Amino acid sequence: MLIHNLIVILMTNNKLHAINAHDLLVISGGGFSCESWLLGVETNNVRGWKTVPRGCESFVGQYMIGKRYGEDLAMVVGEAEKYARGLKLGGDGKEVWVFDVDDTALSNLPFYAHRGFGRPAVQQSLRLYKTLLSLGIKVMFLGTDFEHDRDIISANLRKVGYITWEKLLLRIPKVKLSTISFKSSERKKLQQEGYKIVGNIGDQWSDILGTPEGDRTFKLPNPMYYVN
Repeated sequence: MLIHNLIVILMTNNKLHAINAHDLLVISGGGFSCESWLLGVETNNVRGWKTVPRGCESFVGQYMIGKRYGEDLAMVVGEAEKYARGLKLGGDGKEVWVFDVDDTALSNLPFYAHRGFGRPAVQQSLRLYKTLLSLGIKVMFLGTDFEHDRDIISANLRKVGYITWEKLLLRIPKVKLSTISFKSSERKKLQQEGYKIVGNIGDQWSDILGTPEGDRTFKLPNPMYYVN
């Protein structure tokens, strides 16, 4: 609902509204800039927040549907690709890269704005996905969606270009675990099966924290929500 409201506020006839520079400066009563709040979120210093702070809705909306969000995604993915190309693989096909699903592989922005149209690929992540496959690194999708949605998620992934993967790991509804505990336990199972997790990427800190994390983690930007 929050994403939908932001887009409605900022877009009329598919055109962005101009944002007054003063709106970007200070959160009412907070004494810090919206840009500083965004930095705090992405560095995991601001945790457990429920909604975008009052006064920063326009800033966050402009960030998400403007060019800066895409540029920040591209920067992270560029570093991930550089790291992946430098890996020396063992030749046994056991190197894997773990992808989160929501707002990592698939974008939720159009879903919230236009219900029912499905979710497009996060294009920068799709680029990384294709790079990894070309290098011989297998991809695992590890999402927080439930097992009963497997067919829908699988179809959505394939439709937007994620045509193959080693495993799609999803939650079992009756098992109550935090996101960190669930994803950590699934990554541990992968290691026990003989896989080597060379990379781990997600839009939430809870996607990539916890033991084992993998050889290297990559955090994509997302100031829209926080998953503990």
